[in-house]
Amino acid sequence: MRPGLPDWKSKNMEEKEMIIEWVILVTAWVVTALLLWRFIPRDKLRNAQVIFMFKQLLTWVFGLVVAQYSLIVYPVRLFPNATTSSFTFDYFFYPAVCVFFNLYYPYNKPWYNQLLYYLVYAGGLTIMESIFEHYTQLIKYMNWSWYWTFITLLVTFFLSRIYYRWFFRLGKRT
Repeated sequence: MRPGLPDWKSKNMEEKEMIIEWVILVTAWVVTALLLWRFIPRDKLRNAQVIFMFKQLLTWVFGLVVAQYSLIVYPVRLFPNATTSSFTFDYFFYPAVCVFFNLYYPYNKPWYNQLLYYLVYAGGLTIMESIFEHYTQLIKYMNWSWYWTFITLLVTFFLSRIYYRWFFRLGKRT
């Protein structure tokens, strides 16, 4: 390349990478909304709203602390001037997954099935986040690791389960 001329190839590469991140964000919104619409029974809408908002409360607190202390940064995100956390994942995707976690919880199964249920949900989301961290600009771990994500998800799923049972005064096996 001659001196003084712009490097069009690298700019095009950056734009293509940025497009991938936006495709992921839009896909997360559309697919999650469709799954909520399709798989939340009408008689469980109130339950779903309570679970969703409680998980939003938890992810709001955890997300702000993690972003404020630069444990995680989100280079590509919605509303970059409003928040340093990931609006898509912290305020929509994770709460939606938590709705499915609670509404389809295997309450009538043995304790080891219930433990496996927690591990599958937290593990699946952790793997997804680790892939995004490694291959995209949606999330970057600064002073964080995958196991902190896993632990945080386990704790928030557990807290949401307790709150859901308490709020609706559900019995011990619910």
